[in-house]
Amino acid sequence: MNYKETLDWLFAQLPMYQREGKAAYKANLDNTLKLDEYFHAPHHSFQTIHVGGTNGKGSVSHMLASILQEAGYKTGLYTSPHLKDFRERIKINGEMISEAYVVDFVEQNKELFAEVRPSFFEMTVAMAFKYFADQHVDIAVIEVGLGGRLDSTNIITPLVSIITNISFDHMALLGDTLEKIAGEKAGIIKPGIPAIVGTRDKETDFVFEQKARECETTLHFASDEWETEYLPGNIYNLTRTDGTRFPELHPELRGLYQRKNIPAVLEAVLALREKGLHIPDKAVYDGIARVITNTGLLGRWQVLNQSPYTVCDTGHNIDGLTEITRQLKTCNYKRLHFVIGMVNDKDVDSVLGILPRDAVYYFCKASIPRAMDENVLTEKAVRHELHGTTYPTVAEAYATAREAAAPEDMIYVGGSTFVVAEVI
Repeated sequence: MNYKETLDWLFAQLPMYQREGKAAYKANLDNTLKLDEYFHAPHHSFQTIHVGGTNGKGSVSHMLASILQEAGYKTGLYTSPHLKDFRERIKINGEMISEAYVVDFVEQNKELFAEVRPSFFEMTVAMAFKYFADQHVDIAVIEVGLGGRLDSTNIITPLVSIITNISFDHMALLGDTLEKIAGEKAGIIKPGIPAIVGTRDKETDFVFEQKARECETTLHFASDEWETEYLPGNIYNLTRTDGTRFPELHPELRGLYQRKNIPAVLEAVLALREKGLHIPDKAVYDGIARVITNTGLLGRWQVLNQSPYTVCDTGHNIDGLTEITRQLKTCNYKRLHFVIGMVNDKDVDSVLGILPRDAVYYFCKASIPRAMDENVLTEKAVRHELHGTTYPTVAEAYATAREAAAPEDMIYVGGSTFVVAEVI
């Protein structure tokens, strides 16, 4: 099989949560452990960092990987989902896994997959870990796919575990309260391994504190430790309670919500230094300033065009869209054109309730089975006093918005990772 045929086989044969939803979710690590045993536990041959949470885990993972690259480490990066190419999920020093490796891995292990019947995610984690071992990486940043406790990545013993924040997402699988969701996310905290939580939340703090006590390990809330000052020009001054300072950080990521992520990254850097990693301040500055350049991260307040000013972002739940609407209020435009599509298993009504009512909306449907029908989305939006036109595809909605927008207007594209993926 060639690369395209291999991907077609993967997507057709193996259920994938990102496309299909609950049917693809495995509530145990049995398959992951079988694959790990078959491949001789490849994750034991390199050090790891584990990153979970609801929002921000992708940004934190990429910033840490970029910093480690700048510090001279051969750095693996495992993230999900991908936006344009499956290979975005598995990178070393910013370079995607080769098409040949993907093809060979599937071709050589088809009998194993037929026997074990792993999910798409279980198979991809196994591929990533074996690839990192084969390529002799020094360290790998591993982003949790879904939850934490039962996530396929949760067989590693990392140098540090990071949980960015907790918000309502994937409630059908992780629980219908923040406490339950936090309980699943806290599953990546392990005995003796320092744990970092990005932001405090009185509804969930005790879950992490209790888990840390059970694991007899340290727990730091980055929002407690760091004071963050934001200056015009996307400049951050950060000062820790112990006097450690990182003045004038210039993140290549421009979303204002990075003010929540950067403290978690810096706290992780300090923990890694205590573990013996050599990460000079210059690597921190350069890594944060070059995260897109170094890692190829897409879809985080990504500017697609200057006139009209066009931005896309993968924020897709109530917490993420709250941050987006806050940043939209800081933008200068005559009229806002909002291209939006969502998926069925999100709390759509809560999200629609916070979106700007004075925008012109272009309701659409991404090309995946989980996508909400554009007409259903439109009906829900009208109940929240959001008005616009309905389109059967993302491409048609985006093209219409571009035609309608004047140079002094703004176009925002989002609501779902998959809408962003189709635009970029």
